[in-house]
Amino acid sequence: MKLTPVGILGSGKYVPERVLTNFDLEQMVETNDEWIRTRTGISERRLASAEEASSDLAYHASVIALERAGVKPEEIDLIVVATVTPDMAFPSTACHLQAKLGAKKAAAFDLSAACSGFIYGLANAANFIATGTYKYALVVGAECLSKITDYTDRNTCILFGDGAGAVVIGPVEEGRGFQSFELGADGTGADLLKISGGGSRCPASPDSLEGKQHFIQMAGSEVFKFAVRIMGNAAEEALRKAGRDKSDIDLLVPHQANIRIIQASLNRLDLPEEKCMINLNKYGNVSAASIPIALAEAVEEGRVKEGDCLVLVGFGGGLTWGASVLIW
Repeated sequence: MKLTPVGILGSGKYVPERVLTNFDLEQMVETNDEWIRTRTGISERRLASAEEASSDLAYHASVIALERAGVKPEEIDLIVVATVTPDMAFPSTACHLQAKLGAKKAAAFDLSAACSGFIYGLANAANFIATGTYKYALVVGAECLSKITDYTDRNTCILFGDGAGAVVIGPVEEGRGFQSFELGADGTGADLLKISGGGSRCPASPDSLEGKQHFIQMAGSEVFKFAVRIMGNAAEEALRKAGRDKSDIDLLVPHQANIRIIQASLNRLDLPEEKCMINLNKYGNVSAASIPIALAEAVEEGRVKEGDCLVLVGFGGGLTWGASVLIW
């Protein structure tokens, strides 16, 4: 069976208006701007309003991606939303997004792989198109992490922000598009980054609220060590599958979690910083939205040219990881 080449036809991003700076955080917890910037690379992050949910952010990013792709909502066959902050437990945020867009014929589902979710979503949707099941898919990473962040915990509240990034994927010419995917997970690290409250293991209760189990809990140093190792491994494996070398990379688009993790990945791949899209200073860690926001911004800034070799790579809770080689 001959597979159809699949690539990105259009991208878009959306971030809320409200800005939370490091100086704002100095008034909330025991921290300071220099400490945050030195250890994370983050200067500010965006926060959704009380009225905004993940599907709202996803909608704005999707409208831009659809317009740039020249694809109408009613032409979309599949919507995949990667998120750890769905509007509600069910129905899916993807269904809410489908209704907002008027994408009446699209199948829709959410995908939970934390910060790796966008690449997991791309791999799933690309296979539907490659096999001829569908023609166009909308893949979105959307997060309202401010809604699940404990702003009394100085170790985590400095990291996270809100936003959404979206891409429309579909058939492209031979030799272009996604060349490989590398996905992985290590469930033995599930407790290192989690929200334990609200599921069937620990339903919402006065005790779960009292214990702050509905907020992000992270073993920072352990996650850091995992990330430094796995980002390079995943990128190299995706390159190997694509028959490409580190020297072929024109632009690395990594998950925007921590500047030191990104720098370790650049060292591993022998890449100069100018070959890497870095915007975590403005947005912080936006989980599944991180990579698509960075990608859309790179396109807007003219940093992506036709024929360029891009490597998208991320890691997240689960523990999970994912990477893809893409010829633009």
